[in-house]
Amino acid sequence: MGYWGYRLLLTDAACRKAIPSEKDRKMFDDRGLYLFVRRSGSKLWRLKYRFAGKEKSLSIGPYPEVSISQARQARDRALQQLRDGIDPSAEKQSRKAQAVADALDSFEKVARAWHAAKATTLAPRYSAAVLSRLENNVFPALGQKPIRSITPPMVLAVIRKIEKRGAHDMAHRVRNHMSDVFVWAIASGLSENDPAAIIRKALVPTDPKLRPAMIKITGARKLLADIEALAGTHWSTLLASRLLALTAARPGVVRLAEKQEFEGLDGAAPIWRIPAEKMKLTRAQKRDISWEFVIPLSRQAAEVAKAAISESLACHASDGPSWLFPGTGAWKRPISDSTLSKLYRDAGFTGVHVPHGWRSTFSTIMNERAALEDQERDRAIIDLMLAHAQQGVEPIYNRALYLPRRRELAQDWADLLMKDAVAPQFLLPEYRPWRAKSGETGHERRARIRRPLAQKL
Repeated sequence: MGYWGYRLLLTDAACRKAIPSEKDRKMFDDRGLYLFVRRSGSKLWRLKYRFAGKEKSLSIGPYPEVSISQARQARDRALQQLRDGIDPSAEKQSRKAQAVADALDSFEKVARAWHAAKATTLAPRYSAAVLSRLENNVFPALGQKPIRSITPPMVLAVIRKIEKRGAHDMAHRVRNHMSDVFVWAIASGLSENDPAAIIRKALVPTDPKLRPAMIKITGARKLLADIEALAGTHWSTLLASRLLALTAARPGVVRLAEKQEFEGLDGAAPIWRIPAEKMKLTRAQKRDISWEFVIPLSRQAAEVAKAAISESLACHASDGPSWLFPGTGAWKRPISDSTLSKLYRDAGFTGVHVPHGWRSTFSTIMNERAALEDQERDRAIIDLMLAHAQQGVEPIYNRALYLPRRRELAQDWADLLMKDAVAPQFLLPEYRPWRAKSGETGHERRARIRRPLAQKL
């Protein structure tokens, strides 16, 4: 205060000399402008004002980067906004949001920013699939358009192209991804609406999830024999198909099977110990080791695992992959998720039986058998063998409790299915007469060369 109670305006010298104290403090200038001096020593210009009956504060900028005269000019502009009925803080935030929007602007840039933010919460493979769907289906048509300019008809045109390919499920997935991008953009101040949400009911309905399966044992035997007689099929694909049929496990679990998961293959009680993280469980259950799933292996299933391990070692020796069924080309990776489906299509079973159908085949045939033999308890055990989702800890105890009976049922199923089937070693390259030497894959050729050397040793 000066003489007679008049407040003195701040000077540049006073601002420079202002030193921090034990507490943050305010040095007032005029009409709400003040210099906020933090305990740390930093100084910030702020404006104290009221809007809609509430006291608010506007950050103007740091001192000395923003001089006292510049701070007063900013204050005057803010006070003019107040006289015009505009909240200067809200206006500043709006300008910031617009600056971000101008930087991102196009749908592709926004979508990639959304994906980068989302990727940490997704499985790597699914994250890559989401981005690939946008890159292949959306970016060519809408990628360079400002996200605010995209309308529902534009989105629908993209989706209609996908539907014309007959990929109705993919059309719904892409629309969902686009909607997620727009919702993220709205929350980030980059857009005002979600045109992908508006068109949801205009899409062609998704195809029903058909998983056709052979439900008679004679048909199942012939199906497996026909598949295994298909010329030119790689040994890992054939053995994976057979293990899938014998265990009724999910195809994804079979293709990702690793050698170290198989125990006691030469003993009386061989098992396949599947880690919880590979099972169809909740995230919490996947992290809980007690939810690992143990499959008691029949004699025939153990023989398949032994044949796969032996062939892999013969092909790759000690540098071989851990996968039980290495890829047919890139052997350091497992067979792809489409390998078995393609095998069944190539064998002529489109619409008749799919790899996942072995679960229905096993369930139908074994449940009918249980009913005929008046073994009602077996029906619940068969369900346990399929690892259907169940809540609580009871299923964990039941799996262990019924392991002996599960082993008996697994052996019964294998004996039924494998009647008159060849041993698994006859699915390996040297026993398949239609495979000309010139048609060998690289690791089959190495295996053929290594075997005589190993025999000499």
